[in-house]
Amino acid sequence: MGTRQDGYSWLPGKPWSSLGANVQTSGPVGQWVGESSFLSVLGHHDASQHLKGTPARTGPPTKAEADCGRGMWCFSGKMNRLCNSMEPRVMDDDMLKLAVGDQGPREEAGQLAKQEGILFKDVLSLQLDFQNILRIDNLWQFENLRKLQLDNNLIERIEGLENLTHLVWLDLSFNNIEAIEGLDALVNLEDLSLFNNRITKIDSLDSLVKLQVLSLGNNQIGNMMNIIYLRRFKDLRTLSLSGNPIAEAEDYKMFICAYLPDLVYLDFRRIDDHMKELAEMKHQYSIDELKHRENLIQARLEDEQARREELEEHKAAFVEHLNGSFLFDSMYAEDVEGSKLTCLPGVSELLEAYKDKFVIICLNIFEYGLKQQEKRKVELDTFNECIHEAIQENQEQGKHKIAKFEEKHLLSLSAIRDESELTKLEKKIVEYSGDITELFNVLMTLEMQLVEQLEETINMFERNIIDLVGLFIENVQSLMAQCRDLENHHHEKLLEISINTLEKIAKGEFDEDLPDDVRSLFVDKDTIVNAVGASHDIHLLKIDNREDELVTRINSWCTHLVDKIHKDEIMRNRKRVKEINQYIDHMQNELDNLECSDLID
Repeated sequence: MGTRQDGYSWLPGKPWSSLGANVQTSGPVGQWVGESSFLSVLGHHDASQHLKGTPARTGPPTKAEADCGRGMWCFSGKMNRLCNSMEPRVMDDDMLKLAVGDQGPREEAGQLAKQEGILFKDVLSLQLDFQNILRIDNLWQFENLRKLQLDNNLIERIEGLENLTHLVWLDLSFNNIEAIEGLDALVNLEDLSLFNNRITKIDSLDSLVKLQVLSLGNNQIGNMMNIIYLRRFKDLRTLSLSGNPIAEAEDYKMFICAYLPDLVYLDFRRIDDHMKELAEMKHQYSIDELKHRENLIQARLEDEQARREELEEHKAAFVEHLNGSFLFDSMYAEDVEGSKLTCLPGVSELLEAYKDKFVIICLNIFEYGLKQQEKRKVELDTFNECIHEAIQENQEQGKHKIAKFEEKHLLSLSAIRDESELTKLEKKIVEYSGDITELFNVLMTLEMQLVEQLEETINMFERNIIDLVGLFIENVQSLMAQCRDLENHHHEKLLEISINTLEKIAKGEFDEDLPDDVRSLFVDKDTIVNAVGASHDIHLLKIDNREDELVTRINSWCTHLVDKIHKDEIMRNRKRVKEINQYIDHMQNELDNLECSDLID
């Protein structure tokens, strides 16, 4: 491999025909590649190469180029690339199976795996470059994939990567991608190459919190403000942007070094400390302002996150929004008639006293709920600890029995192999078969003892948790009844004030001005009584709904928890019985095979 003065590197490789292209060449073949192609073929972004970020050149190699060795010739234009004589292709099962098979191990184990079929979920690395792929699709089964190579295709959109949550390395260079998208699920991605596409803006990378290497050279990014977006990636150390309009700016390197101070390589050249110092001095004022804004934003985000976490804790206790006036305010949010009546003399004071008492009861429910949640948590933790200890102790007993059996097992097999007399051989085989049966009985007895022990523990926990939930519901309902009593008392007082106001208006003794919509309620007694009653009904409905919601949710939680515990125990028991049977079957098969062999001999 050779390197030219303009930064291109000659990569020896396969001739055209070996890659499926119908092109003949008589001289040496190969490709002049810039940063992304070179790094893609190497299989890793090697920043130490200090490659100049320039696009791959087309045309035949010169004699000096040819002297670098035989290789494959590559066109790297947007639509004029290696497989341009082929039709666009889709990523179907046939393509994926072929790629997985071709890239698998070559030794005997690999050939056996190909015969039996390789499961896509077991594939860690997948190379699909130079395939004329138009659309990313059918990768949902590659759930454990770590490395995906899709460079030099015809891909126009980033999509179909939702299930590749373990992906660490992704190469989409030399495609026709216009926007960064579809990467939200790739939370473990460290290395991303989008070199030589049509991207105009750096965005939609927020979930890539582990990003270390980003190659965006040879795109159409023209706004320097895109660099500021990259400040959120604290692990970013290598960045390539050469070949973009912003790289032509006079302040390009200084700006990037100032705003991305942790960057180590820019366009695959190491950033020296002197450059960083100059950049920091030049942009210090702007950087300080930006840091101040970032700190404010970060503080706000942390506050929001803390509030979300706190709300989740309250929801887990089934008392969210009961630590204030939320329930009381919601009673009046849809109460049109009640809102109108607040302007009556004496109602404001009555309402304020009502609200204070109502909120106190809500706070009592809230604090009681948190305490009960802690008790339920302690009960659950204690139960899980008991279950774990019981299973652990039972497993240790089982391991001890198996260890003793296997010590005798080796001696028994050796004795059977060495025995030449048929009568004694048959006796030893019968004895060893009896040992296997005895081990099976011992292990199954241990499992049955464990089942009984766990069943007793589960039943005790079920009683305890149901009692805790029942007590919580009973006390909450008592407190909610107090809320209803307050509402009934308020309703009576409000109705009394409203009737007195109606009588004063009828006698002409009411001197205060009332809004027209309020005065329209005082045409007769039925109208004002109905208005006050409607307000009262709305308030009671809100209280009843909140109580019903709390009771329903905690009962549902309790039921699902207990059901899950019972199901988990059933699954554990089945798994254990299956393990015991498989082990015993293996021991018996080993004896049967030995018996047949000795009898034949």
